[in-house]
Amino acid sequence: QVQLVESGGGLVQPGGSLRLSCAASGTISSINTMGWYRQAPGKQRELVATITSDGSTNYADSVKDRFTISRDIAKNTVYLQMNSLKPEDTAVFYCNAKIRRVFTLTYVEVWGQGTLVTVSS
Repeated sequence: QVQLVESGGGLVQPGGSLRLSCAASGTISSINTMGWYRQAPGKQRELVATITSDGSTNYADSVKDRFTISRDIAKNTVYLQMNSLKPEDTAVFYCNAKIRRVFTLTYVEVWGQGTLVTVSS
């Protein structure tokens, strides 16, 4: 079994910063793309940012120049540094990864349980 565990959410004032972390654990052979998605109340889940195993990144237009995604390959961990947070960033943030388990040939998509980010004064 593999799992993703997120941390770092919480309450922050507008203009503030937070750093989310997501660690993958279990019988992992390799991890391809890792990323962050979010779901605001009453809205569909949307892409925030992704990062491939070679470091290529992709961001939603709404977070470009404010959020930075990074990963530590050795620790199977992905991070999301969020700066200049706005009330509209309030959402549950979910970690996502495409993981190949040991003794298997295919990648499967795994989701974390989510961490709440609230931006409010």
